[in-house]
Amino acid sequence: MIRTNSENPDFKKLTDQLDDELCSIYNTNKADYEDYNRISNLPTVMLAYADNVAIGCGCFKIYDEETIELKRMYVTPAFRGKGIASTMVRELEQWAIELGFQNAVLETGTGQPQAIAMYHKLGYTNAEKPGQNEAIGHSVFMVKRLV
Repeated sequence: MIRTNSENPDFKKLTDQLDDELCSIYNTNKADYEDYNRISNLPTVMLAYADNVAIGCGCFKIYDEETIELKRMYVTPAFRGKGIASTMVRELEQWAIELGFQNAVLETGTGQPQAIAMYHKLGYTNAEKPGQNEAIGHSVFMVKRLV
């Protein structure tokens, strides 16, 4: 795994695959979520590789002065179930702690039960999210205290 930034072409490739998968799961179009999923100039991106091929990604952005938000978590289908996503989440959390953050939040969806189960296993709990996606019925907002 490497720490990189959002300009990395492997990150862009994997997030395009993620967007395609999410559109398939939720029967939506990429444009429907473009405002929520746009990531640029972000210095906190993690990539996972197997045989020099990018197979997973994730990142975080600042949510508030004490909290980061995990975003754009994805592992290619052939590599799922091998602990890669959990390792990436732990690495991103550690990176956030190194930068002085104390909490993490994330948003996923009901159409991704494996992701929800993984986040619960990693100590995240469901919570109410003020504002942003309340109208979207499939949204699941989760929180975790890091330190």
